[in-house]
Amino acid sequence: MPDARRFAPAAARNREPLLAVLRRALADLPPGARVLELASGSGEHVAHFARALPDLAFQPTDVDDDALASIDAWRAHEGLANVAPARRLDVHDDDWGVGDGFLAVLCSNLVHIAPWSATLALLRGTARVLAHDARARLVLYGPYRRFGAHTAPSNEAFDASLRARDPRFGVRDLEAVERAARECGLALGEVVAMPANNFAPWFRRDAQSRG
Repeated sequence: MPDARRFAPAAARNREPLLAVLRRALADLPPGARVLELASGSGEHVAHFARALPDLAFQPTDVDDDALASIDAWRAHEGLANVAPARRLDVHDDDWGVGDGFLAVLCSNLVHIAPWSATLALLRGTARVLAHDARARLVLYGPYRRFGAHTAPSNEAFDASLRARDPRFGVRDLEAVERAARECGLALGEVVAMPANNFAPWFRRDAQSRG
């Protein structure tokens, strides 16, 4: 049988810094807590996180059939009992089909390579599936503008290339994401500066919201 695993060089570079963020942001989660990963891509991230955090139960998802095959191939190759079979999920869907009660939602490198409507749908969907628990978290990762400006010339060039590829794409203002998250009952917890001019903002359930 051919090996369906995909390999993304960026995933190999950023998985350890991302794991460090997860160890902090998800430190209070109890054993068996369910974690939903959106846009899992190659599956390398979820395999790495599941190996390092064996007490958590991961549900990977993606909208692309080849990505789903790669995720399941990584799951099988690593023998990860705490990773469920990959599920097809489009953030724009009104029902994500994965149930609710998740104590964490993870999403890397989606916000800038999708229309703004996808970010809004991601936040609304997260509010639906996250447990109503003070420990519940949403963790994002990718490039962002801060306070109306790019944080590096390379990010500005990347933004221009994304918009040339599809005018609906682009590096987003983190403050705009924060405002949209707040409207969904998600409060910004921390913005972690990451290598290569990226950021990992994470959000918690807003105690003032019934969302």
